[in-house]
Amino acid sequence: MHTPLFSIIIPSYNSGKTIRFCLESILKQTYPHFEILVMDGGSTDETVNIARSYKDDRIRIYSEKDKGIYDAMNKGIKLSTGEWLIFLGSDDTLYADTTLSSVAPLVEGYDVVYGNVYSTRFGGLYDGEFTGKKLLKTNISHQAIFFNRDVFDKVGFFNTRYKSQGDWDHNLRWFYTKGVKHRFIDVTITNFADGGLSSRFQDAGFATIRNWKYNMIIKNQLRFADKLKVITSELTAAIKDKRRRNILTIISEIPRFLTSW
Repeated sequence: MHTPLFSIIIPSYNSGKTIRFCLESILKQTYPHFEILVMDGGSTDETVNIARSYKDDRIRIYSEKDKGIYDAMNKGIKLSTGEWLIFLGSDDTLYADTTLSSVAPLVEGYDVVYGNVYSTRFGGLYDGEFTGKKLLKTNISHQAIFFNRDVFDKVGFFNTRYKSQGDWDHNLRWFYTKGVKHRFIDVTITNFADGGLSSRFQDAGFATIRNWKYNMIIKNQLRFADKLKVITSELTAAIKDKRRRNILTIISEIPRFLTSW
């Protein structure tokens, strides 16, 4: 069996109270073939010093100002060397010492593999296998997803326009892209820390355009009359809410929405 190398990308900013637990949960993995990229946004606390205190050449630390979590994640993608990528929050930990060894034999033949996270925020495990309709209503935790690096060539990087739900936008893209083969595995990947960016901030910019994005993805399954209804509904809502950016996005994408390409 081919042995995959995992790149574990950790965006951080002033995470001195939690980064140690995150790193140690990775370093004690029974599966040794990984690298850790700490993508620090220019912390003013002890985050970087703590990360540097671990004398392990599998850890690489980059500290500079960024434009938010998804900018840091995109930088990590470009700097990583692994075949499989996962993104952890600096306050998350891998669920068990055997997490990576459990996942390693299950990724062969797929582009995206995802499991569960555990969190008191969700009252236990979150959230099983997803369907398209389920994904429209609730997101797959990025801390539970392993991406083959080729996925980013197929569907693009994270959209930095969104501050807290750029991963949801990205998940919609790969989930519906033909040629991206994905599977759910019944493995708990991460202890998901409550209080992260997505739990503290609702990304109104994404929430108001999410249905349009979904319909853009499934447009080839819609009849022409249904497409006209979607356009009318989405434009009416954007105009009513005075969301100029959404109006411009919808208008610019109408020709592509009405065609089959």
